[in-house]
This record gives sequence, structure tokens and C-alpha cells, in this order.
Amino acid sequence: MGALDYLSNFCILTPTRTKHKPMQTVEIKVKLDCDGCERRVRNAVSSMKGVKSVEVMRKQHRVRVSGYVDAQKVLKRVKSTGKRAEFWPYIPQHLVHYPYALGAYDKRAPSGFVRNVVQAFPSAHEQNYASIFSDDNVHACSIM
Repeated sequence: MGALDYLSNFCILTPTRTKHKPMQTVEIKVKLDCDGCERRVRNAVSSMKGVKSVEVMRKQHRVRVSGYVDAQKVLKRVKSTGKRAEFWPYIPQHLVHYPYALGAYDKRAPSGFVRNVVQAFPSAHEQNYASIFSDDNVHACSIM
């Protein structure tokens, strides 16, 4: 039995299949001037393996790619077209508590968007001063 066990180890097939990448959406900021630039970026990204959809928004200078892709590879592919590209640095303005904080407001941002910076969100040390006063007894507060 020893020789058969030894030989059977060579016959066992191990699955070499790798795990799929998770479905994700990658947003990239790219300066698009004309239809040719838009077409070049769209063709470069849509030919990647795992890409399900490519949405190009020329007015916002944004490309949204959905699929089973790696974000770094998508960025590298967009840069290979000769365009300067970076990950989408903006978030919607209604999600930010202080949209005009230092570094958050950007003149080049599309309307309704601000930069995603830490100063735009309230710190953990701030208190909600409305909760200090009692609605039941207006003459008393929790400070005293």
C-alpha cells in the first residue's frame, strides 16, 4: 500500500482557481476635453477583464467603472491613455457638516461636491448643546 499511496499523490488534482475580485465601483477624475479623449478612455477601460459598465461624465471630468476589477489597475489603464488621472476626491456637499472648512472647499470641484477632508466632519469632542437643556423644566439645565 505504501507505493500506491505515494503514486496517488501525483494523480490528485488541486484546484488552481483563484478567488474572484469583489464587485466594486471605481470613480476616477480625468480631464476630458473632446469626444476623442472620451472615446480613448472608454475604450481603454472597457477592454479590461471584469469590467461590466463604463460611465463617462465629461462635464464633471469623471469616469465611473463598475465590475470585478482592481482599482489600481483601472487607474493605471486610464493613465496609459496619456491623461492625468486620480481617484475621485470629492463627496456630495450634503454629507459634510462644514463644507467651507479649510481644504474642503475646492473651486475646481463640480457643483454640489467638496473635497473629502477630516476637518469637514465634526470632532468627537464637540457636544450637542441642545441636549444640555431640559424641555420639561426650562429653568433648569444639566450644567448646574
